[in-house]
Amino acid sequence: MSFTLAWRGLFCQKRSDGIIALRSLYGLIETMSRKTEIENGNRLTGTQSIERALTLLREIAAHNRSGSRLLDLATRTGLQRPTVHRMLKCLATESMVQQDPDTHRYFLGSMMFELGLTAAPRFNLREICHPALSRIAEATGDTVFLTQRSGLDSVCLDRREGTFPIKTFTLEIGMRRPLGVGTGSLAILSALGEEEIQRVVAANSGRLPEYGLSAPILLAQVKKSQKLGYAMRDVSGLAGVRSVGQTLRNQSGMAFAAISVSTISSRMSDKRAGEVAQLLKGESRQIERQLASGAEHR
Repeated sequence: MSFTLAWRGLFCQKRSDGIIALRSLYGLIETMSRKTEIENGNRLTGTQSIERALTLLREIAAHNRSGSRLLDLATRTGLQRPTVHRMLKCLATESMVQQDPDTHRYFLGSMMFELGLTAAPRFNLREICHPALSRIAEATGDTVFLTQRSGLDSVCLDRREGTFPIKTFTLEIGMRRPLGVGTGSLAILSALGEEEIQRVVAANSGRLPEYGLSAPILLAQVKKSQKLGYAMRDVSGLAGVRSVGQTLRNQSGMAFAAISVSTISSRMSDKRAGEVAQLLKGESRQIERQLASGAEHR
């Protein structure tokens, strides 16, 4: 079937506040699930087509600052170039991605931003954590980050700046990286069960060298974090920067997010790192109580 026609099962409606609302994602899923396409002699179900498109979007999101070439996307997803090209053409038609006319690199499109605005009220972790991030930034003078797990990746949800004049912007809001890359992300990974840690690291092993890591190095960092009770690392690719991270757990006790503080190494001795970790732990437990209280009243 035509993937473009299937994707057009997404109809959108302009609301009075100017935000675009997603109206029938289910129509897309039902349409694609009823159909199959023949590709290189293999039958590809509608569900698999959706999975491939989402994988492509995640890869574009992970490199959205610099953009991605067609060849890069084909290599990273393991899909053939003609398949990637067809999907990108469809996604561009629906404004899910856009291609820079000069560099020919692909970026997330305006529709992704609009859908994110629409979904935001249902996922208010950033709003809940904002006061805590502000308190931590004020207490430490350093830059504070909120990171959330997203499958095999982590995404930076928020950032607050302290008063110390030298800033360490190791993450941009919206940046997506493999789980374990970044201190907050490492804190989340380290708090998972051993089987899950091994599964995540194995699945991301091919992506880690891009961030100056390997599976053995990352697993060693996980062990160190587990021993300390918090994540601490010298930031890869940024000489003289050190970060400390502490996890957030849901009602089931599963680590799903983290708060981290990043600053220049001279301000983050081992002793101060322990003190910052305790501050993060206290704020994290308070946020967890807020989340639990909110769930009980829903």
